[in-house]
Amino acid sequence: MGKKEMETNFIKFLGTAGARIVVSKQIRASGGTWFSLNGSNILVDPGPGCLVRCCASRPKLDPLTLDYIIVTHRHLDHCADVNVMIEAMTEGGLKKKGTLFTTEEALTIDPVVFQYVRKYLNKIEILKEGASYKISDTVSFTTPIRHDHPVETYGLIFKTPLCTISYIVDTSFFPGLIKAYRGDILLMNLVRYKSENDRARGIFHLNLNDARKIISETKPKVAILTHFGMTMLKANTREIAAQLTEELKTRVISAGDGMRLDLASLL
Repeated sequence: MGKKEMETNFIKFLGTAGARIVVSKQIRASGGTWFSLNGSNILVDPGPGCLVRCCASRPKLDPLTLDYIIVTHRHLDHCADVNVMIEAMTEGGLKKKGTLFTTEEALTIDPVVFQYVRKYLNKIEILKEGASYKISDTVSFTTPIRHDHPVETYGLIFKTPLCTISYIVDTSFFPGLIKAYRGDILLMNLVRYKSENDRARGIFHLNLNDARKIISETKPKVAILTHFGMTMLKANTREIAAQLTEELKTRVISAGDGMRLDLASLL
């Protein structure tokens, strides 16, 4: 792989907020995550403020260069800016382009994607459990397993010539996650610090002990934590990442707003 190709492989965090309080107070930004993979630009879960964060990014991330948008589920912290990002990607519909990948619920049950912007896209593809999707001749992704979350939700596994990136989005823990999400880089939404009978209280998110178990058993080359709730922020996510790195003998990174990680440097 040439130098130019390597430079196009990065992850940019337009926000690392998880849970309603952190998002609503903008304690952390909530713009989602931008992947540049072998020349394809992919925006995952454009939450509140995504467009603003793209424009404020240094260097700037131009929405016109987007090729794909993925919405893993229809909760607002993952999709609030999907319509404005479709408009920005297509110059308000003047340039029909791009593909939206999302769940059937996001389009049919209290739909979050407006009808009028759907016609701006080249294609809409429905995410389903165990399905595979083509991004380019060299990049694809799968949605290996449906998550344990109040709405239809899927994580992602990107396959590129450089590496495999497994992305566990919102879910409570269940053993199938460990088998489903093996890869070189593990990206994980970690909302909760500790579990306080969360599931019984209607909280369907991973906590620190869940993350520890997943990382120790999947054994990625590097794990990246993001989408933090208030309890994680109070516990200091950087210190937690450092402790996990020492304990698990796996490099663990705490993502920050605006952080760019070049994939070649992680491997």
